[in-house]
Amino acid sequence: MQSENEYIGDDKFKKFLAHYECPMPLNVVKMRFAGAVCSPNLNLRPTDVISSLWAENQAPRLETKKEAELFFKFFMGLWDEMFKLVRANKLTLPKFGKSEMANLSLRCRNRHEELEQGYLEGFWGGKEDLNIPAYIAEILDSLSELADVYMALAKKAADKTDDELLKTAAHTDKMAERAIGFIIENSVLPRIEELQRKVN
Repeated sequence: MQSENEYIGDDKFKKFLAHYECPMPLNVVKMRFAGAVCSPNLNLRPTDVISSLWAENQAPRLETKKEAELFFKFFMGLWDEMFKLVRANKLTLPKFGKSEMANLSLRCRNRHEELEQGYLEGFWGGKEDLNIPAYIAEILDSLSELADVYMALAKKAADKTDDELLKTAAHTDKMAERAIGFIIENSVLPRIEELQRKVN
């Protein structure tokens, strides 16, 4: 199905988030949307996920109907973009490169957020009692454990960064991507049409 909403692109979307003082960076927002797309909670609405990006009662006040329409249109453009990546099972994490050496600690902390505050938070959608197969629950637990690995790497990289740490971070990325890919292939794609959500 053709998306009704166009994604405005990373640069513009970062400015959009900054304008509305969203405390969550774009990479985490993307992963939260991806997790929500994958969520078996069929009562989870995009508006709930969008609201969850701000602390309780901190969501921006939208002054006019036109502002509200644009606000949700931009967010749904990103939502539809993430839906396409999930449908194609091409959800990837931004790669660590040699240039990341200097700020590897920060990048690893960001990666922890992408998995914990992003994908996993989006998947559970505020519920802790989702009816999911045991093997999917185990994969989700392994993703949480991988998020902890990134925090351990961040602590080590704060003292000293070397090629070995960079390789470990890249290997952890592959494991996280495989875990997410497995969830998508076995739990999401078989029922992808019923997971298509609209803003209203």
